[in-house]
Amino acid sequence: MPSKNMLPKGQRRRSVKAEYRAQRTLAQEHEAARKAAVEANFGVDPAADNFDQAFEATEDELLKTADFMEPELTIEERIATNNWFTTKGATGSKVAAETHDAPRYGNPYANLAEAVRPEVPVLDDLDADEEGVRTLTAADAAKGMRLDAYLAKALPDISRARVILLIDNAQVTLDGKPAKASLKLKGGEIIEIEGDPRPAPLNATPEDIPLSIVYEDDDLAVIDKPSGMMVHAGSGSTEHNRGTLVNALLFHLSQLSQVGGDLRPGIVHRLDKQTSGLIVVAKNDSTHRKLSEMFSSRDLRKVYIALVHGHIAEDGGTIRLPIARDLVRRTRMTTKRAGGRTAVSNFRVLERLDTPYGPFTLVEVHIETGRTHQIRVHMQALGHSVVGDFLYGAPHNIQPLKSAIKREPLSLERNFLHAAELELDHPRTGKHLALRSDLPADLTSFLAQLRGQ
Repeated sequence: MPSKNMLPKGQRRRSVKAEYRAQRTLAQEHEAARKAAVEANFGVDPAADNFDQAFEATEDELLKTADFMEPELTIEERIATNNWFTTKGATGSKVAAETHDAPRYGNPYANLAEAVRPEVPVLDDLDADEEGVRTLTAADAAKGMRLDAYLAKALPDISRARVILLIDNAQVTLDGKPAKASLKLKGGEIIEIEGDPRPAPLNATPEDIPLSIVYEDDDLAVIDKPSGMMVHAGSGSTEHNRGTLVNALLFHLSQLSQVGGDLRPGIVHRLDKQTSGLIVVAKNDSTHRKLSEMFSSRDLRKVYIALVHGHIAEDGGTIRLPIARDLVRRTRMTTKRAGGRTAVSNFRVLERLDTPYGPFTLVEVHIETGRTHQIRVHMQALGHSVVGDFLYGAPHNIQPLKSAIKREPLSLERNFLHAAELELDHPRTGKHLALRSDLPADLTSFLAQLRGQ
């Protein structure tokens, strides 16, 4: 007697490799996103032997505080990757369908292909009133959705983890009453959001970590940050907030501005963890505010050096592509979503390299705005990913050309991106500061290997 869970008659020789591969690919993407989020928020190296134990220790904190949440699959995605097969009698069978028992493992999505939920409208222009309250009406598309899932889709600049934080802090009301994250919406409810997410304050502790201080006076300092050091930690327990630039600054500098709060003392702008180079730090609140205004009005100059895959055809140019958070892979940014924030990058080709490992281009990039992952996203949009930037499509292993087959593959376990120049007029004295940082040893060594030297 055939099993209740067999494929329908006539389809039993059909291969399920496609379904298996889809499931495997989805699982691999989720695992990569999980590891990237743990590394970004807690500084845990995914390649370390103790990664799984470290993840177990940080998982709850990650879901509460990090800008990361496993993407919620749409019905279409669930149907496409579904590996359940249900039958109630094969077509053309002599046995009537109604005489069959219900399948042991039913497919809850089997009849939903025609009932796909409409897309949730994105509210990019939702402004707060004078009291800092944002008000919106739940769209019809929200019917049946959890409150936290709906807000994360409707407000793309706030991650689902931050939405949950708002709800847990009683900053979200539904028709005037506090609501739970799991509450199912009916559509048409009045949702009010008071203020911004308020993570639990972190008391950073000083640590004797070596720092390269390029410039320092009574108002500010400029640090040459090494790759691998986070600028500041995420909110959470103190045990996960070690080894950051803030910890080092608290040890080496006598005072820091408090405009950024306890979590970011002195921090005016950021560099990605794997990006090395110059970062300016404010020692008092007045300097901090003036520096922030200079960044906003583009009254200072920041120049980066990057190595990208392939030859860029133009000798220079300007990339004007708005940047927004990727709604599927929340650790990434994208230029392909409407409603992104303005981002402007000016690039100039320094050298086109023909190497035993293929073509590469060394570029100088002057950014006019400071969006998250800006240079990395803009270079990917040009079709030239930054070397070592696995998040945006760069290969983990760079294989030699067939003509150089005896050479070993190369790998760079960081982004080839370095903040090389910083120019500004001192916010108090007006003195012009022009500061430089040479490429660090790991990047110059990689370049030499790439050239076959």
